[in-house]
Amino acid sequence: MVIDMSKKFKIPRGTSDILPQESLVWQDLEKKARKILNLYNYREIRTPIFEETDLFARSMGQTSDVVQKQMLNLTSQRLDEKGHIQLSGLSLRPENTASVVRSYIENSFDKKESLSRLFYLGPMFRGERPQKGRLRQFHQIGVEAIGPGSSSPYLDAEVIALCVNMLKSFGLKKFELKINTLGTLACKNNIHDRLIGCIEPRVDRLCDDCKERYIRNVFRVLDCKKNSCKSVIKAIAFGKDWLDEESLQYYEQVKTALAELDISYTEDPSLVRGLDYYTHTVFEVSDASLGSQDALGAGGRYNHLVSQLGGPQVDAVGFAVGVERILLAKQGSDNESEEDLDLYFLAIEETCVNEIFQMAEQVRRSWKGAPESLSVGINYQVSSMKSQMRAANKARARFVAIYGLDEKRQGKIKLKNMETGAEQDIPKEEFIEKFNAAIIEPGIKE
Repeated sequence: MVIDMSKKFKIPRGTSDILPQESLVWQDLEKKARKILNLYNYREIRTPIFEETDLFARSMGQTSDVVQKQMLNLTSQRLDEKGHIQLSGLSLRPENTASVVRSYIENSFDKKESLSRLFYLGPMFRGERPQKGRLRQFHQIGVEAIGPGSSSPYLDAEVIALCVNMLKSFGLKKFELKINTLGTLACKNNIHDRLIGCIEPRVDRLCDDCKERYIRNVFRVLDCKKNSCKSVIKAIAFGKDWLDEESLQYYEQVKTALAELDISYTEDPSLVRGLDYYTHTVFEVSDASLGSQDALGAGGRYNHLVSQLGGPQVDAVGFAVGVERILLAKQGSDNESEEDLDLYFLAIEETCVNEIFQMAEQVRRSWKGAPESLSVGINYQVSSMKSQMRAANKARARFVAIYGLDEKRQGKIKLKNMETGAEQDIPKEEFIEKFNAAIIEPGIKE
């Protein structure tokens, strides 16, 4: 194989680099998410980014668009006892519910606790046409509440409240919550048959994709964004007679609980989810400012997935929100700025670099506060004072520690407050104590 050494590589289509200045915003988002997830007693679970293809096919449904068109499949090869190559299908995870359920079953969570409250953060992958708000590698924050103790409609309401409150904690205000119910599994099958009957006289008005979806899985037609398909769905008279009494009572309890929590919502009888495992409550949160790809997150109840994947018969409910779409929705709603650097060391002469290198590490090691509450940088490029101070400003330094031959002879370090311009010569042995005081009570006096 000949390698073209002159080739310049570009990022794969449908992915994005999260650059250092952007990472600060991501970290802030994740920090806020962890805070509220802890408030609701959820614990983090980390699963592999790839699983057996059959896991996703069985959980989401062989006829779902994700399985049919969007899976990014891997192929691993191994030799059997006779030396023949065996292929084992693996896929990058298109969502994480199936992986969490697989782990729940494999690690016998049901034998350890009545209700497992789990959350995850990480990348997901779908091989679809990239566009604004839709990438081939995207990131989600999600929760799954699984177990024998998860059958209450109050848990549905709590999970929806968690989703809404998380988005509010991110600073989002203009999103809309839509809810619906698919009822029990028997009701869902009844809805399926009724949809077939309602759409059949109008099937020729569907787009080409939905004509295929109508045959494979009619629920997917309800998700279509094309106007021709929307008009067909709008003509369907969804009614309460599509559901049994048990499903109606459950749904009413969910709505009552949401009202008691002062959670506003809109009922949308055409709302389904794009995956086969949902029953009873389904919901979606959207933001019109995002355009056609307006969903921030979605979720619902899935009472049969655990048993379908070989586990015990336990109920479950969960949701996931898309990080990239949240960040798009946040643009213009606030003015997030880059994080300041607390302390910036610079050496006036080359012979002083080794000492500022050691001093910076001493400051880091002596810090008594939370690790993320202090940042220390060093300018290793010795140049004119004017050039180095320009670099300090560019680094958004709050304080600059200046060390040269004069300071070395005096056994001192010059500390400058970049906001006030005030400077103070501090004995080296007192520097850490004085700097810590300056961070706590900014404003060095001359």
